[in-house]
Formats: sequence, structure tokens, C-alpha cells
Amino acid sequence: MMRAMQTTTQSPVRLVLAPMQGLTDAPMRDLLTRIGGFDECVSEFVRITHTVHSRATWLRYAPEIANGNRTAAGVPCTVQLLGSDADNMARNALEAVRFGVDKIDLNFGCPAPTVNKHQGGAVLLKEPERVFHIVRTLRQALPAHIPLTGKMRLGFEDKSLALENAAAIAEGGACGLTVHARTKVEGYDPPAHWVWVRKIAGAVSIPVTANGDVFCLEDYLAIRRESGCNSVMIGRGAVMRPDLARQIKRYEAGQAAEAAPFAEVAQWIVHFFDLCVAKEAGNQYPQARLKQWLGMLRKAYPEADALFARVRTLKTADDIRRELAV
Repeated sequence: MMRAMQTTTQSPVRLVLAPMQGLTDAPMRDLLTRIGGFDECVSEFVRITHTVHSRATWLRYAPEIANGNRTAAGVPCTVQLLGSDADNMARNALEAVRFGVDKIDLNFGCPAPTVNKHQGGAVLLKEPERVFHIVRTLRQALPAHIPLTGKMRLGFEDKSLALENAAAIAEGGACGLTVHARTKVEGYDPPAHWVWVRKIAGAVSIPVTANGDVFCLEDYLAIRRESGCNSVMIGRGAVMRPDLARQIKRYEAGQAAEAAPFAEVAQWIVHFFDLCVAKEAGNQYPQARLKQWLGMLRKAYPEADALFARVRTLKTADDIRRELAV
């Protein structure tokens, strides 16, 4: 059990649920924001190529749009765009706003080879001038009241352009920046270089959110200490420990930051499966998503390993529901 120590932080702590393609989709955002602790979440990226997306497409990636851009728990959801065609990104962003989107984030961090091959995500960090052009084009196109933010890694192959890319995002007109403290080449391999987030935060005039390798309360305290940021984005750690954000907020409030027992986690597992079935009942999506999540949960909860073994070979939703009820 950990209790809060005296802190000199003047700004309130802000926790953001990270956008992770195929992992923090709408059902997972719904669940994790219900559990508590998060102040904001970000959608999976909406990829922008040569088309202008319909309302149905935006709702598929971010159904929160129909709920005032909030999850069922009332947590704001930002819509994330990924692409390299600045003009078409701007056209899509304007359509998204017309459909109700009230905040947009730009992805300059995705490390996926297929995305980078098509000039999206982290590959743009090789060319800070392109980063600037994309941000500036969207900022000039969007209504002034729509916040525009960006998320970046420290670079593609190395960190030599980290400060230049951060400046490009800030000077392009973004009002906030999230920094995943690794390069594309480093992927998700430890360690995350939190001290670089401090360097970037000291070099730009916009608020910076620190991201990378927060898997427990101690990690959170370390990233705050090393980055100097009051805003922290949590991704895989929140999926592995669904109450991590709640633990952090309780700690910051001076309360006992106890981890949830597996009995409570088991209830969340059932609820998550129900959310997945409600989203797509006619295919293997609910079963695949549940097994994927259990595969991550078992890294933190031994009980999840046994449950994963029981459902691993099951094919139907009804069979899985019966097993979850045991």
C-alpha cells in the first residue's frame, strides 16, 4: 500500500489514456474510463489518404462523437488523425468538426512499418518542415475554438531532430504536445528516455504530456520526476492494470493506492466482453479482443493466465460467457 507524500506540484495532475491501434478501441476506452482516473482519452487514428470520410467512418473510430465527444463515463475523447497530405487532412478535419468533433490530435508517432511506408506516423519525423506544414495547414483551416494537438516520438532512427520536431509542432499552431519517449527504431523496447521529455518541455512554449513505460504507480512517480510534466499519458500499463489511473489519482489525493483484487477485475472482464459483443456480434471480434486482453492481463494477474487457458480454444460468444461465469 502506498500513500501520498507531501508534494509541491502547483498544477493538477492530468492523466490521458493513450491511443493504441487495435488495443484502446471504443470498448476498451469505455471500460477504462468507467473504472476511473482518466481525464481524457484519444481515439485510435483515423487514417487520411485521398478520400474525405463520411460521418459513419468517424463514428466507427470514435462513437463518442455521438455522445458529445465523451465516453459513457463522461470522459472527453479526442479524435486522432494520421496522414501526410496536409490539404486532405484539413478537409477531413473540417468534416469531422461538422459532424461534431471538438478536439483533434495529429499522429507523428506511429511506428508501424505499413504506416511509415505510406508516409504516415513516425517517418514524418525525418522531415520537421513537413511536420510544421501539416500542423500549420490544419491550424489555419480549423475554427479557432477547436483545439489542435500533436503526438510524437523522439525521432525515427535517432534523437537528433527531437527538439526541431517539437518546435515544428508548437510553432505550427498546436496547443499541446505528447511525447512518447522513444524513437521509432526503439519501438517499445525499454527504457523510455523520460529525460528527453524534460528537454522538449523546456524548449517549447506549449504544455507537454509525458508518455512511455508507465506500468505501475512507481513508474508514474518516476516519469513525473524525470520529465517534470504534470500531464502523463498511459497506454499498455492501463490495459495490463485497468485500475492504474485510479490508483494514481487516489495516491495524488492522499488516499491509499491499493490495487484492485482480481475479483473486481473479473467483473471488468465480463463487462468488456459484453461491450465487444454489443459493438460487433456477428464475427470473431469479441472473442479475439477478449483473448488479446487476457493475454496482457496475465502479465499482472496470475488468475488471468488460468482464465486465458480456459477460453483460448473457445470459438463462440456463448461458450465464452459460460466460462466467464464460472
